Amino acid sequence: MSRTATYKPALAWFAAIGSAWVFVLVALGAFTTTIGAGMAFADWPLSNGSVNPHGWLTEIDKFAEHSHRISGTLMGLITIILAVWLHRSESRAWLRRLGWWALAIVIFQGLLGGTRVLFDPVNLPGFDMSLGQMLRIPHGVLAQVYVCVLVAIAAGLSRPWVANTLGPASPCVRRLGWWCVALLFLQLTVAATMRHNYAGMAIPTFPYSTPEGTLLPANWDFRVALQFTHRVLAGVIGLAILTYSHFLWREKSLAPVLRGASFLLVGLIGLQITLGAQIIWTGRSITMTTGHVVVGALTLATVFLIVFLTRRDSMEPTHP
Repeated sequence: MSRTATYKPALAWFAAIGSAWVFVLVALGAFTTTIGAGMAFADWPLSNGSVNPHGWLTEIDKFAEHSHRISGTLMGLITIILAVWLHRSESRAWLRRLGWWALAIVIFQGLLGGTRVLFDPVNLPGFDMSLGQMLRIPHGVLAQVYVCVLVAIAAGLSRPWVANTLGPASPCVRRLGWWCVALLFLQLTVAATMRHNYAGMAIPTFPYSTPEGTLLPANWDFRVALQFTHRVLAGVIGLAILTYSHFLWREKSLAPVLRGASFLLVGLIGLQITLGAQIIWTGRSITMTTGHVVVGALTLATVFLIVFLTRRDSMEPTHP
């Protein structure tokens, strides 16, 4: 039987802070990958056999990787507290389940990241990447799922959700939102595959695919195909976000904060395309590349949050 939601300020703020902190973890992971520091330490779970390895505060590659590990551990502790807190104090079963799902994902992510390090020397016949290098791709993709789960928990605990002041959304707006989420998740999967196959500069010109100004690449291989697919999807997502934002803004039944979020979506997608272009124009600048990864995750999280909030009425009872 469904239970009526009760606003719990401390738990709500803790969940919100946790869902914000995860972007620190994403940023550090992106920075580590961008500078090629994923194997700064060849052991795990310790770093060179220590929790405070020599040189991690003075050598950039060691700092990036060890900071990523520390932030991941802290994120794990935050998720443990959140899951237990939800289990002990939250009346809604779906939120308690989300808490345990978040914990399961963060544990699996930690194991996946550690396995990636330990299996880095294992070569597979017929593949350019080692087994450990391949595991970087699901590690990056699952991180996006984890972000969305944390966002969903924070949304369900928020005051507007509990007070039911968000307003209803039409089926059209809901469908458009889910399509945007699906496209963004597909794009981030392609991006993770491209990034870990070192295909970020497979097409070294933008917006055209050749110095001669043609849209299609002159020569094709796996890396070029990944890069071109990423660009095509960026265009499709740009149009999808603009369409969704238009209908979201026109949805008069929704709360002003949700309708106003349409402008945030347009800004995020514009920033993301600009950062993507800058990666090519700057020859894969560390700042631009890391920013592109972080803004991509933030865009997915923002769209997912809006879509999730517009589905409030279908997930909560109207009456106690």
